[in-house]
Amino acid sequence: MKKGIHPEYIPCKVTCVTSGKEIEVLSTKPEMRIDISSFCHPFYTGSDKIADTAGRVEKFKQRYNLK
Repeated sequence: MKKGIHPEYIPCKVTCVTSGKEIEVLSTKPEMRIDISSFCHPFYTGSDKIADTAGRVEKFKQRYNLK
């Protein structure tokens, strides 16, 4: 790598605004605030809500008198 062209990496405190969790990573900024992280995102936590799609087709057919 060429010397003098790369930024200096320093320890960075990343704070998730939603969950309040903090992690430390290396970055060019000393502090970051993020809206969502793997600590609170439904995909990672498994707390997502599954939409109940049963009956939607029947309701549509009934509404528009389709067979």
